[in-house]
Amino acid sequence: MKNTVLLHLTLLLVRTLSVEDSPMDKLIDVSAGSSQHLNSVQHGECSYTFILPEPEERRTGSWPQEHDGNFEGNSVQKESPQGKQSSLNQRIQHLELAMENYTCWLQKIEVFVKDSLTEDPTHLQNSAVHSEMIAMLDLGTKLLSQSTQHIRRLTDMETQVFNQTCRLEIQSLENSLSSNKLENKLVQQTNEINQLWDKTDTIEQHIHNMEARHRAELGWIKSERTKLQRLLASQLSSIQSLELNLEQIITNNSAFYREQLQLNSTVNDLLKLCSNNKAVSPNVFKQMDEQRKYRDCAELFQAGFNKSGIYTIYISMQDMHKVYCNMESAGGGWTIIQLRKDGTLDFQRTWKEYKMGFGSLSGEHWLGNELVYQLTSQRQYALRLELTDWDGKLAFSQYDKFYLGSEKQNYRLFLKNYSGTAGRQSSLVINGADFSTKDMDNDNCICKCALTLTGGWWFDACGPSNLNGMYYTSGQNSGKLDGIKWHYFKGPNYSLRATTMMIRPLDF
Repeated sequence: MKNTVLLHLTLLLVRTLSVEDSPMDKLIDVSAGSSQHLNSVQHGECSYTFILPEPEERRTGSWPQEHDGNFEGNSVQKESPQGKQSSLNQRIQHLELAMENYTCWLQKIEVFVKDSLTEDPTHLQNSAVHSEMIAMLDLGTKLLSQSTQHIRRLTDMETQVFNQTCRLEIQSLENSLSSNKLENKLVQQTNEINQLWDKTDTIEQHIHNMEARHRAELGWIKSERTKLQRLLASQLSSIQSLELNLEQIITNNSAFYREQLQLNSTVNDLLKLCSNNKAVSPNVFKQMDEQRKYRDCAELFQAGFNKSGIYTIYISMQDMHKVYCNMESAGGGWTIIQLRKDGTLDFQRTWKEYKMGFGSLSGEHWLGNELVYQLTSQRQYALRLELTDWDGKLAFSQYDKFYLGSEKQNYRLFLKNYSGTAGRQSSLVINGADFSTKDMDNDNCICKCALTLTGGWWFDACGPSNLNGMYYTSGQNSGKLDGIKWHYFKGPNYSLRATTMMIRPLDF
């Protein structure tokens, strides 16, 4: 009875009779809202309820509830890493406090059992005390099992917390590393974009400058074009006026020439009449013919001089010149302006020499551009070119209209109406070309044709002819670009043996 009272005082045991038939060995929480923690143990028909001190976790926070071995809620996934770590630490502290509480009570129960065992065995004969001892042992066993489960749960939770913490730290490091990489890439791309913008600004500025310069140049070109168009219109008008004046002068000269022929005929008739009457000596007729002033070889031929040779012609009453007249070819009356036959004369001359003429009239020579200009300015002339190759073949090219411009016009060549046997088309530029020499480049080529092809000529763009080129003898005349060439007769690389250029009035 003493032991029973002691047990009641120590554990505050309340005995209750149970009406249930089957035995149950489990811990039942019957302290729903009280300030103390009650645990009940059923053994046989007896039920034992123990009033235990309140666990510390009820004073410090709520006990974590279990659900299928995992914590309820998604606070770990939703909260930040610091919040998750704080919640887990709080739950671990709750478990540790519960473990300390259960361990303390186990130690007290163990001490009580040992004390009870050391007492006199005669006192244990009481069946009620014996049953109570068995109940106490069962309670200790249950508490020990529950303590073991809490320890295992605590260990699992610590492992889970550690793993989750490691994963969070790794994920945080990876996120930080990714953020750093993205920041570096963003900075790099920002720098590249800034550089591209700088380059774009520079290019745009350069384009604006070029556009402004091009607009200025285009305006200047347009103004120059307008000036050139006006100048061209003025020159065309002047040329048309000059052509009209020239035609009028030629017409007047033709009338004067016819009157002169009639006068000559009358004089001849008078001389014949006087000769028949023997009033005048025959030498008078010859002296009168020699004293007449002829303008060209055609007038000489018409006056009866039908032998080729050197004669004197008069551009004006005081301006006389010696020329070589061909009185045999194609009806005679031709004034020679160029002759090549043996290569004894160098035709690589200056502008002034081609202007005034050079060479010997009885041999190779150039009559002179200024004299030819003066002749063709007085009346309409035809041009004939006779060409001879190294096989002795003779060919000719003839133009029904020929005249030269003045020195201010660079002795420009004007031709019309080509015919002849030296090619089916003209090797001279028909639409006009300026004369060029080694010291006066007037051609349409940057290569300076007079230096490349030698001689003075109407080259245009180093065209298909040059009768004043280098003279090459037989056997050396092929494959020469700078020789005496007439493209549409013998090709561009063949140097001719002899050439003659001569003019005669168109109305001869």
